[in-house]
Amino acid sequence: MDTLGSKRRHRWVPRWADAKAWPRGDRSAAGQRTAPWRRVDLASPWQRGALAALCGALPALAFPAPSWWWLAYVALVPWLLLARSAPTSRRAALDGWLGGLGFMVAVHHWLLPSLHVFTLVIAALLGLLWAPWGWLVRHLLGGTPAPARVAAALLVLPSGWLMVELVRSWEGLGGPWGLLGSSQWQVEPALRLASVGGVWLVSALVVAVNTGVAVLVVHRGARVPAVAGLVAVGAATTAAWAWSPRPEPAGHIRVAVVQPGVMNGIDSADQRFAREEQLTRSLAGRDLDLVVWGESSVGHDLTERPDLAGRITALSRQVGADILVNVDARRSDRPGIFKSSVLVGPDGPTGDRYDKMRLVPFGEYVPARSLLGWATSVGKAAGEDRRRGDRPVVMTVGQRQGQGQGQGQGQGKGLRVGPLVCFESAFPDMSRHLTREGAQLLLAQSATSTFQHSWAPRQHASLAAVRAAETGRPMVHATLTGVSAVYGPSGERVGRPLGTSASSTAEYDVPLATGTTPYVRFGDWPVHAALVVLALLCAAEGARAFRRPAPERPAPPARTAHGSPARPAR
Repeated sequence: MDTLGSKRRHRWVPRWADAKAWPRGDRSAAGQRTAPWRRVDLASPWQRGALAALCGALPALAFPAPSWWWLAYVALVPWLLLARSAPTSRRAALDGWLGGLGFMVAVHHWLLPSLHVFTLVIAALLGLLWAPWGWLVRHLLGGTPAPARVAAALLVLPSGWLMVELVRSWEGLGGPWGLLGSSQWQVEPALRLASVGGVWLVSALVVAVNTGVAVLVVHRGARVPAVAGLVAVGAATTAAWAWSPRPEPAGHIRVAVVQPGVMNGIDSADQRFAREEQLTRSLAGRDLDLVVWGESSVGHDLTERPDLAGRITALSRQVGADILVNVDARRSDRPGIFKSSVLVGPDGPTGDRYDKMRLVPFGEYVPARSLLGWATSVGKAAGEDRRRGDRPVVMTVGQRQGQGQGQGQGQGKGLRVGPLVCFESAFPDMSRHLTREGAQLLLAQSATSTFQHSWAPRQHASLAAVRAAETGRPMVHATLTGVSAVYGPSGERVGRPLGTSASSTAEYDVPLATGTTPYVRFGDWPVHAALVVLALLCAAEGARAFRRPAPERPAPPARTAHGSPARPAR
């Protein structure tokens, strides 16, 4: 038993950093105090796997609704420490996979009532993307790494994380929901970084901070490169704050959002339209430039229902502003069901129409329906696939038939707007493309009523802040049932949002801006840089393996005149 004096001579190390707490792990000095999680038997594959899933789920708390944005900078540390302590590379890859599964379930848990077991299956498949990342963690941080290896980890691990986010951002795999950088939607310095390198740059720097903190916890000898990495992150943020171009103010416009609230039942489409009509009529005399309805706000094709088109046209004349509606119906001029943003003015539909291009897997179409069509009987998967649009559209507000662009009166006349539908606001490239095409205002029409009492509405609304900061253009997020919100050109919140319990309207003085952000100009350059880093790592590891001398083969046993190696003579 140690004496009191010997206890004072020992530096206490948190149990996560205690190498002896991990089976067959590092052999660094261990403290004497015991943390609660010491009771976890990491030699048990099941207990270790459960701990890996819990560690992976921890970063989800940085997103809305909890919005503990500060947690993102340390939330990966337990996962990193677990993977680095893995007894084998295969176990580290397994820790990466299970952590990825936990993360995907946590950020998509609101899908469970709709997709049931499919949520877990999809999370397990996407979690495999983190298996190589877990292997990298052990490869670079396992044991007692040299300072050079720690410095490499500060570049390689964020690069590996970006590759995971890039691959899972493909629409067919569910889209870029829950990108780590999106958790910083209300942090002004992070939004400045997003204007330089998009959400990708913010994700990379958040992972770099977590890596530096993990190194500081377990490796006193590697303190210099870890601190240097953290200082570099701070310097990058400061440089972005000081030197990146800011949007230049270009006046204001008046935009109103119409949020009808939850409507259920067989005739819910007609009830919703009547409520939207009533709410819009109340906006008369408010000097508006544009009124925005949410996704699926009109349940009938306006060509086949001229009576509905006429009622929206009358509302536009009464309010004195164009109305952007969203039609979710079978088209009369093309086969299939489309979700379409349609602009209606005082003279009727203007002809500007955007058909949604990126559809929600299972929600709007079933991938490989011939194999997975049975999902419609298990959850709330789409009974019929929606059809896709083929191009983005930039619309002109206040443009009258027979009138040239810019001939209208008032600041809102001739305004160019870029509509997005539903989870298209999660894709950085779509808003960037609309901005390059001349959009002065980004519009997202959404409906999250299926997930009304979950974290989804708040998470979805927060994405508009990141898209606004990336592009330097204000963004309006209009929904049927909340949360509806507006963000300025730097990602700052404009006015008060409409919550999920509101059936009302909200008016906003939206600031416009000009100028081009570095992200709009140069695109996804952090992703390209990450590819270069990983390529250099592969080249270095390959060269090291090539230079490593081959192990010497043992010499065969000597033969004698009267015997053999197997049966020597006696």
